Amino acid sequence: MRYSRMMIFSLILSLMMVLTASSAWALFGNKFKKLAPENGELTIPIEQISDGKAHYFKTKADDGTMVDFFVVKSQDGIIRAAIDACDVCFKSGKGYVQEGNIMVCTNCGRKFATDRINVVKGGCNPAPLNRVIKDDQLVISMKDINANAWYCQFK
Repeated sequence: MRYSRMMIFSLILSLMMVLTASSAWALFGNKFKKLAPENGELTIPIEQISDGKAHYFKTKADDGTMVDFFVVKSQDGIIRAAIDACDVCFKSGKGYVQEGNIMVCTNCGRKFATDRINVVKGGCNPAPLNRVIKDDQLVISMKDINANAWYCQFK
């Protein structure tokens, strides 16, 4: 009797560990798509990022820091880009998650409308990245990534 209770407890504990690990991987393991620069630029096809959802990317800055950022098309139709950190909470390394048309800091819980990204700068706002649209591509310069790499040195 005691052996079977112990066996059941061990099975339940093992199952919980597996589910926790797989959930963590599903939530965080595949969040960032790695991008490699070409000719000093990162390019992302517009068709892949124009659904209103935040798309997360990472790339290596010249100093070796992996820089995490996100791109989102706001309700006003503008594609916006920001480092996955802000001036205030960057040391936590936690970044943002999307809730509808809002980006939420996973460290302090502050909420930011997506149509304010790249407009409001500093403080606890997502750190903006300059971007341009060339043909059917969103283009972000590695100069801008390198200038903002310090935000991601704590991740």
